[in-house]
Amino acid sequence: MSVPKTILVPTDFSAPADRALDYALELSEKLGARVIVMHVYEITPLDFLDGALVSTGDAAERLKGAAQASLDANIAKHADRGVALTSLLTAGEPRESIHTVAQDVGADLIVIGTHGRRGLSRALLGSVAEHIVRTATLPVLTVHARRAADA
Repeated sequence: MSVPKTILVPTDFSAPADRALDYALELSEKLGARVIVMHVYEITPLDFLDGALVSTGDAAERLKGAAQASLDANIAKHADRGVALTSLLTAGEPRESIHTVAQDVGADLIVIGTHGRRGLSRALLGSVAEHIVRTATLPVLTVHARRAADA
């Protein structure tokens, strides 16, 4: 196995994603790897009884702008780490987009946070991290959310 030179960190701006980014940055400092922080935003239709209404272009632009602002703020928080850190924003379905971006940027490692959901919440919300672990063609490191007792 070769040393990772490009680390992809998908984020949903949650605490587990922030922990994954911190871990990736520590790893990057030791390995000299670059870190790409990505966020996938979804434009979902609004459901109505007689069909679906697709979001307007204006609503989609507002969603994109808010996602980009959050991503920029996330990157700015870590700008002083001395690591080659870039961001990437994309629209789509997270599970598919993470794989596509990993391939497009030549990622050697994916570092992703996991909420550790179980039972009904996992069944209803799904697990992006679990899907990535099961289907990735490159190494994936999961970082679990810190429990309140650990904080």
